[in-house]
Amino acid sequence: MLSHHRAGNGEPLVLIHGLGSQWQVWRPLFELLTPQRDVIAVDLPGFGDSPALADGDTPTPQRFAEVVIETMDELGLDRPVVGGNSLGGWVALEVARRGRARAAAPISPAGFGLPRETAWARRRLRVERAFAKSQGDRAVPLVRNPVTRTPMFAGMVAKPWVIPPDDAVGMYQNLGGCPGFDATNIALHADNFSAGHEVTVPVTILWGTRDYLLLPRQGPRALRVLPNARLIRLKGAGHVPTYDAPDEIARLLLEV
Repeated sequence: MLSHHRAGNGEPLVLIHGLGSQWQVWRPLFELLTPQRDVIAVDLPGFGDSPALADGDTPTPQRFAEVVIETMDELGLDRPVVGGNSLGGWVALEVARRGRARAAAPISPAGFGLPRETAWARRRLRVERAFAKSQGDRAVPLVRNPVTRTPMFAGMVAKPWVIPPDDAVGMYQNLGGCPGFDATNIALHADNFSAGHEVTVPVTILWGTRDYLLLPRQGPRALRVLPNARLIRLKGAGHVPTYDAPDEIARLLLEV
């Protein structure tokens, strides 16, 4: 079973983080969601406290969806609402494609980039990971300080100064230390999501207008692939928008 955090009451809602992240990225939404939803935020294999896949088991979004479904089965979840950010958004779509979601809510989902956009995202993620890995604990004071944190996180979060210091340090250390990053970065950017016709449940796509990793122009492209989808722009939010627009994201997730 994947490492996960579970809290709340109501209809189950599974949340899946992006590349280099962990379940804690959803923390700003918990108190907004848990009064009405049974929230299960998972660590994908090789991230957070979940061990990486075995050697030779390629960490594709499709494979991650299978592992998420296995965890859902162990937790007794049949067809929850499934949300995810970036890589997690693609995984959420794969879970829905397999008939295991009542609805899907991907946030800036990967899988809809043109070759040049995909190459840009892969290189940029590799550079950010290399920096976090090389600096280690030496960068912790910079991450804790909102002034120095802002340029370090601005590529992913539109308002880095609002992230609580402990959360920011956890995000940074996980990025540098997660064992699944490199293999997943390669597998993630080797393909695109093209099976939208197999997703028969409602899909609500959320996309930050200040997403500088997976550019907002990919949103309309996703709509062409997913016939049952609608697209909602998160004004002023970045690629990882849970700290930028928690109230809006929570409201939309509760409406799915």
